[in-house]
Amino acid sequence: MFDSTCKFLAESFSSDFASWLLGEPISLTQLSPSELSLEPIRADALILLASEEYIVHLEFQTEPDPNMPFRMADYRLRVYRRFPHKQMKQVVIYLTPSTSELVCQTTFEIPGMRHEFEVIRLWEQPTQPFLESTGLLPLAVLTNTPDQAQTLRQVAERINFVPEMRVQSNVAASAGILAGLTLKRDFINQVLRKEIMQQSVIYQEWREEFLQEGREEGR
Repeated sequence: MFDSTCKFLAESFSSDFASWLLGEPISLTQLSPSELSLEPIRADALILLASEEYIVHLEFQTEPDPNMPFRMADYRLRVYRRFPHKQMKQVVIYLTPSTSELVCQTTFEIPGMRHEFEVIRLWEQPTQPFLESTGLLPLAVLTNTPDQAQTLRQVAERINFVPEMRVQSNVAASAGILAGLTLKRDFINQVLRKEIMQQSVIYQEWREEFLQEGREEGR
């Protein structure tokens, strides 16, 4: 659920993510894993975005993953095979605090090969930049804020100023799902208007997934 929400945000608000990660609001389009001519390792969570000059590979994680360095190296080589002249930006974004050394790992190294990638620990990031970008609003509550509840209220206020209702509902639903990593559901529903969230594509997908899991457990 959290993977698919982050993937939805990155693909729907790619220029906001480009501004954050590349320092410029360039236009990025979704790159299908099939274009790499190999089966993806984690197709459901894989985020590949492309421009004329860049390939951006993002991985959002709620838990440390010992296989992450290998996965990043593997995809770097896959992309190089298909797009040898493009620059590549690879970032692992950890959503929830961890004391594990794995969330600080930025290299994959074996004899004769060394690959480096970037890591962002959201809980160390300043909150304000996330409040200033529509596509990053849902991540704000997971940043280095002294008061997550108040930050969610600020997010809700900014969502209310989003002019397009479809965008407003998608951002609200995404914010509600990600806030669930740290805040209680009752509080989230008080702050973010449920009727707005329910109109979102991501909310409907999440609800269908939840109902499907319930049906399978009931068998």
